[in-house]
Amino acid sequence: MGNSALKAHLETAQKTGVFQLTDKGLVEFPEDLQRLTANLRTIDLSSNKIEGLPPFVGKFAVLKSLTMNSNRLGKLPDELCRLKKLETLHLSANQINRLPADFGQLSTLKTLNLSGNQLRAMPAQLCSLRHLDVVDLSKNKIQSIPDEVSGVQAIEINLNQNQISQISTQVSRCPRLKVLRLEENCLELSMLPHSILSDSQISLLAVEGNLFEIKMLRELEGYDKVSKPLQAWRKCTTAHTIQTDASIQK
Repeated sequence: MGNSALKAHLETAQKTGVFQLTDKGLVEFPEDLQRLTANLRTIDLSSNKIEGLPPFVGKFAVLKSLTMNSNRLGKLPDELCRLKKLETLHLSANQINRLPADFGQLSTLKTLNLSGNQLRAMPAQLCSLRHLDVVDLSKNKIQSIPDEVSGVQAIEINLNQNQISQISTQVSRCPRLKVLRLEENCLELSMLPHSILSDSQISLLAVEGNLFEIKMLRELEGYDKVSKPLQAWRKCTTAHTIQTDASIQK
């Protein structure tokens, strides 16, 4: 991309607070954005070839939305955790295998998309995100849901297309969890805690494509409770809906 084109984008961003530069073959996070750390509210650099975020990313004092889908990110800098206004973070289709230790300091985060990365475990840092509504961890390499899950405040957790074979009974104690997606994993019916059906807030449980037939689940007491459509809930959370796979393809 030429300097004149980038300059035009920067001038627009200075006026609008929005910087969007997608599918341009960028290999680095634009250094010139340092000039706009005081007024950018939205950054979208999806579908590029960026391998890392610079330390100055933590200086965007009013940034509310950061989207870096379909890049080559393998590691997130500690400075990212300084974004105290950040509400939406989309990092799908990258190569991330862990989160910074202080990730839980993103105290205003509501929507987190880490679909299509290299995570092998549910990040413990999620338990510190008190305002988290939706978290998408689909298409990773997660093998189990640990006891710590009880501290996650999300309304929806998407774990589709992982390698999950074990689920802690503590998932039933998630205080706000309404939607749990576990499609296309490695679950036996015996590994699905019955407390999800009998003693949880979960109203929609998606488990198609595991190592049992859905009709076996339907026969269990309490199944009706987790198969009801959540029309009212969905209307209320439209703003937090995770982007579809089609929108993040290169």
